[in-house]
Amino acid sequence: MNKKLAMIAATTLAIGFTSAAQAQDMGGNEQPFSGVYVGAAGGYDIQGNDLGSRLQFDRNGDGSFNDPVTTAAGADAFSPGFCNGRAFNGDVSRGCENDRNKASYYARVGFDKQMGNLVVGAVGEFGKSEIKDFVAGFSTTPASYTFERSLNWEASARLRAGYAIGSGMFYATGGAGYADIKHRFETTNAANTFTPNNDGKKKFGFIVGGGVEKFITRNITIGAEYTYHDYKDNNYNVLVTQGSAPATNPFVLAPNTAGTNIRRSDPDFRWHSLRGTVGFHF
Repeated sequence: MNKKLAMIAATTLAIGFTSAAQAQDMGGNEQPFSGVYVGAAGGYDIQGNDLGSRLQFDRNGDGSFNDPVTTAAGADAFSPGFCNGRAFNGDVSRGCENDRNKASYYARVGFDKQMGNLVVGAVGEFGKSEIKDFVAGFSTTPASYTFERSLNWEASARLRAGYAIGSGMFYATGGAGYADIKHRFETTNAANTFTPNNDGKKKFGFIVGGGVEKFITRNITIGAEYTYHDYKDNNYNVLVTQGSAPATNPFVLAPNTAGTNIRRSDPDFRWHSLRGTVGFHF
């Protein structure tokens, strides 16, 4: 397990046990979680292992990305293979850089209603994660081709339901996400011409998770939260045309001389987020 993930998970459990075991004097307020609050969340985001990801090719423009790219002699032009990472300067022998797991930071506003031990409410959130998701392929030229996706921003509207014990609460949360996904393509191939096509980069998805929260003063809470984020992202592709390459180039080899569309095989942009939270309750 990633060391940072383990550390944050341990912190989450510690806060949870503390919340369940201790009840802080809230000045006679028997429903401390009722009302409006604003807050912030920040932590570390980790992507799942997308082992087996590769590049896919549409050689005849029919929209089906299951065509082989072969040389004039009929050999597989991508026989060096693929990797679920970022290529190192086109040298397949050096392998690939892993996906980048990075920090995230969000602002939030919400409203809860407490009824005895039961707490229900809604929360809206806006922020950004620094994660990057790569996939790369290597051709026999030799050359490398890397697709990268990252987040410009993410917004969500989620429901929240919890069980309060004194000044602490365990809760589950889930709802809709909306993300502006950024794409980037890089290659060491200087002969062909590459034209990116991004048919809509703003995507709807979903977010689910849970956490613990505890009042440390009458108005301020701290907590720990886990969320899972999932977006379908399969519209980005790159059209490869002849450029200065000869007519025998695999991307424009007759009879399909108009070029080849390339995309990544994995349509899902998803990650796990572990973060601390702080809130001010009015």
